[in-house]
Amino acid sequence: MSEHETVPFMDALSARASEALTNWDLGGQTPQLLKYRENAVFRITLKSGQPAVLRLHRPGYHDETALASELSWMAALREAGLRVPAPILTPNGRQNVSLAATQDFGDQHADIVTWMAGTPLGQSGTLLGYPQERLAAIFHSLGEAMAQMHAATDAWMPPTSFCRPSWDDDGLLGENPLWGRFWDCPGLSPRNAEHLSRLRLRLQKQLRELGGLDLDYGLIHADLVRENVLVDGDHVELIDFDDGGYGWRMFDIATALFKNRGEPHYQIMKSALIKGYRGVRPLPDSALETLPLFMLLRSLTYIGWIGERPATPDAAERLQRYVADALTLADVMFAHDRA
Repeated sequence: MSEHETVPFMDALSARASEALTNWDLGGQTPQLLKYRENAVFRITLKSGQPAVLRLHRPGYHDETALASELSWMAALREAGLRVPAPILTPNGRQNVSLAATQDFGDQHADIVTWMAGTPLGQSGTLLGYPQERLAAIFHSLGEAMAQMHAATDAWMPPTSFCRPSWDDDGLLGENPLWGRFWDCPGLSPRNAEHLSRLRLRLQKQLRELGGLDLDYGLIHADLVRENVLVDGDHVELIDFDDGGYGWRMFDIATALFKNRGEPHYQIMKSALIKGYRGVRPLPDSALETLPLFMLLRSLTYIGWIGERPATPDAAERLQRYVADALTLADVMFAHDRA
């Protein structure tokens, strides 16, 4: 528990959730906190008796237009047949509501989305508990679902007000990346800061050279980690589109694979995901050859992310682990340049 998760604060958070529920005429219940990270996420009960998810969004992360865009995209994916949450409107037809600042919270937004029946694929840092054959089936389904998401997105016409961030050159390696300046964040040793600064310049050049490959680019989930992939029988469900935006589709694939590299059956999982994806949508070998690059870019985002959250209980240890991982990936990727 962090210094911000004291009993008085958590009581205030519960009260804040109850305040939000009044906008859906769902007062009189105690929301059940599921997680408190970027957003505070609660299980609540609709008038029908069905469960649903209330999200209190982190103040200052996304504005109302970006949040409305996320919800409209999710609704379009749900309508296209994907297993993703869909927004639940207030009685007066709003997808999200604004909550005024208090002594405990800044101005923030809240929304309710449908409950998904699956269970998380796993947790970071813990080996997956599925047998080899089951892992192959799950990752094949995940590859299919990712390809279906990309295809449905490309077939969708977003509203003119649609606005989401971009995981492009600037969003990954610019002066202010979406998840933070990984090369000069607090806690880096001078040597590692120098290594990461040089690596950033090198990768900027690599990204510029991708233009000739005509890589698939469009709206991506951008955070398909284990916790955001739910397993429900023979299907997978995709949740938490909070970081969704425009980017290379290979970044989605890299993200889905990144934290599974230590699994004993990783190569089987990787092959199954690619086969599932290719069964729905083209994925040329020339694109797959960029996977090490996007794996490395994914690793750098975690450095920036933890660097901006020094109050996280294990922040220092995680920062060192993320840096070591990124530099190892870079050594492997550029080994041929030293040969």
